[in-house]
Amino acid sequence: MSLVISDDLVKASGFSENELFGEIVLMLFQQDKISLGKASELLGWHRMQFQKLISERGICVHYEIDEFQQDLKTLEETE
Repeated sequence: MSLVISDDLVKASGFSENELFGEIVLMLFQQDKISLGKASELLGWHRMQFQKLISERGICVHYEIDEFQQDLKTLEETE
């Protein structure tokens, strides 16, 4: 499914298309509708980049147990 956002809305927002998409993803994350991993994936960013953004915005991280376990596994594999 694709979402079409009118040029008028993009212009009214004061954001570029990419910035507006980022704000939508950020809002969905903040409302706990998508995970940190999914938000990062949608933006094409590394998780740490997205974590830095939400930190700068003062947004709490929704850190689930499965994400923690995945992070531990990644750390173990890289050592």
